[in-house]
Amino acid sequence: MRITGDSMSPDYQDGDFVFLMNLFRGRIKRGDVIVFINQLYGTLIKRVEKITDEGIYVLGTGENSLDSRRLGPVNPAAVQGKVIWHIHRR
Repeated sequence: MRITGDSMSPDYQDGDFVFLMNLFRGRIKRGDVIVFINQLYGTLIKRVEKITDEGIYVLGTGENSLDSRRLGPVNPAAVQGKVIWHIHRR
């Protein structure tokens, strides 16, 4: 998957590539970087902040990141996978 945007900058930058591992429920933990689908915004990549019965709370590292502070928790069924490898564009 190719990263677009800067919501995870400086860790993940526009043009970087990531490889994902498909997940089975319960294998996500705090600190993982996940890719998920949001009905309004499409495919997003964020770091897991906490996991509760309500869902997965995620945060971006960019100043204007669209994350759980605005979107609320992520439904586990929306998770496409977690990042297992990151290739920097430079």
